[in-house]
Amino acid sequence: MKALVINCSPVRTGATALIVKIVSEQLPPRYYVKDVCIDDYHFSFCKGCRSCHETAECVLTDDVVLLMKEFEMADIIVCVSPSYWADVPGQFKAFIDRCTPWCNTHEPHSTIPSGKKGYVIALRTGPNIKECERIISTIEHFYGHLEVEYCGSLGLTSIEYKEAVENRKDEITAFCQQI
Repeated sequence: MKALVINCSPVRTGATALIVKIVSEQLPPRYYVKDVCIDDYHFSFCKGCRSCHETAECVLTDDVVLLMKEFEMADIIVCVSPSYWADVPGQFKAFIDRCTPWCNTHEPHSTIPSGKKGYVIALRTGPNIKECERIISTIEHFYGHLEVEYCGSLGLTSIEYKEAVENRKDEITAFCQQI
């Protein structure tokens, strides 16, 4: 079984990246784990042309297809996202927008293999869990349109820097045991 763990932040060395590292260390030996950062991929914004509604393919050619291949190969997908103005970072939102060819709301649409399970870890700097819930909702919605079964989430508040993650490591580890 393969797990894909995605750092939805473009920051490769921050708190989100540390949580990705913890998750990636906790999932083996149950899963072969690949972790990626959204910033590993280069892609343009959706043009809103709706050509994919007719062809099930995007008119743009870039790394979105490469990241979707990672989705195709994974059995488990874990998106780890910080809050950028109470939602997912713009880079990850741009990726979601570009996944319209795989969206099940129009025919024809591309598909990824069925049976995938999706999880979310959301973090934010302040104490209000509602921002985490909004991030979780965004990613759950995204999973739904890809027909990835949403299976659970963890919201972490008061995490601004990597140092705050250490105090929550047991909570993250316990969540990983559910995956």
